[in-house]
Amino acid sequence: MTRTYIYFTTVLTVLLLSAGSCRKSFLDLAPYTEVPANKTIRTVSDLQTALNGCYAQLASSNLFGRSLPLIGDLASDNVYMSTRNSGKYLAFDQNLITSNNTEYKGIWYDGYSAILRANNVINANLSPDQSVRQIKGEAFALRGLMYFTLVKTFARPYTYDPEMPGVPLVLTYDPTSTPPRNSIREVYGQIMADLDSAAQMIVADNGSARFSKSAVLGISAKVSLYRADYKMALALSQEIIDAEEYKLLSRTDFISYWASSKPHTPGNKQETLFEVSSDELSNAGPDELAYMYQQAGYGDLLAAKSLLKLYSKTDIRAELVIAGKREAAENPAFIVNKYTFLSGDLDDKKVIRLSEIYLIASESAFRLHQEQKALFYLNKLIKERDPGQQYSSYGLALLEDILLERRKELAFEGDRFYDLNRLQSVIQKKDGQFKGDIPFGHPFRIGPIPEAEINENPGMVQNEGY
Repeated sequence: MTRTYIYFTTVLTVLLLSAGSCRKSFLDLAPYTEVPANKTIRTVSDLQTALNGCYAQLASSNLFGRSLPLIGDLASDNVYMSTRNSGKYLAFDQNLITSNNTEYKGIWYDGYSAILRANNVINANLSPDQSVRQIKGEAFALRGLMYFTLVKTFARPYTYDPEMPGVPLVLTYDPTSTPPRNSIREVYGQIMADLDSAAQMIVADNGSARFSKSAVLGISAKVSLYRADYKMALALSQEIIDAEEYKLLSRTDFISYWASSKPHTPGNKQETLFEVSSDELSNAGPDELAYMYQQAGYGDLLAAKSLLKLYSKTDIRAELVIAGKREAAENPAFIVNKYTFLSGDLDDKKVIRLSEIYLIASESAFRLHQEQKALFYLNKLIKERDPGQQYSSYGLALLEDILLERRKELAFEGDRFYDLNRLQSVIQKKDGQFKGDIPFGHPFRIGPIPEAEINENPGMVQNEGY
């Protein structure tokens, strides 16, 4: 079995279980979903095949297939590690991150692999007819999403100091390059430029497992929220809501929505704007996210009781956590049931949903001193989740309610850790073996640049504390 890592310098290291390691150019990378390395992209079919490789990379267990949604909750206060566990991701439960952390290394290399694949599509020399524009537009969206993922994982939040080191920007292939880290401001500027290009080029809607224009606008709204451009975040989220192309899940549809493993088709839209698909043929097997939650898999991760206390008895979202027990361990154990498929067509991982768009609109409106509008968007969502709850708060209490509902709605989807960083808030771990507070200034609030990357690239600087 071959495991592939791409150093940021665009040098590819292939680790073979039966041999040592060797280095190859990025152009030698040729998974089954990608154009063979000994060919250039000559046709639209080649271009589409290369784009398929970009999407396939997102489903890696180092990215949206497992690590990203998992770390976002385990490193925060939403889930904890059972006392009986497989030994995976323990560092995030114990808050003991080292500079050679395996999971962060996987995010870095697989993230840049996705970016380099997108670059191949974007820079392909084909006549720009609509098919080519559509494919390249999706590649721009994928690159923007991955740079957003990397900068919020390996750099301090934009709202803290946008001039601090972000991540290196590589937009073209250069195997001799050893670029330094761009500033956080520069990275966010490139993210928005990529997403703007995508929004202009994408016309077709091929379902929730591919980027549509609405999905691009949704990611743009989230990026704008993270860089505190609340005017833009509100405008983009309102554009999506007002178009009425998607609808909030009703209370009666909520559980069945999460019980389905099928991406939505253009003719059957619910509230998923974009998700990363794992199907019968293309999935990470036992490295899929569901294995970490389901007791028939590893079952390592349990919902924090302190989180469950936030849901009322009439909140439909509470039904996605089941009270049970962990054999030879926790009893009771609160088992997350958002991801249920361990075989066949596996769970798709939601990246942006309409419910989050409502929450972005609500928070952005509040920060723009439009409290009635903030209340309107918040209560519109809550009506479908907990009919017994409607908010009438104002001032800072309203902001607290918005952030509370954001935590409850997006629990187990990988947002909590990054939200607490964005808000510069203390992480308060109240459940499991490793309780305590992790202040915003703690080095482990962001990931380390992999040691191998520091050694290979003289222009690379490590994050403070590693």
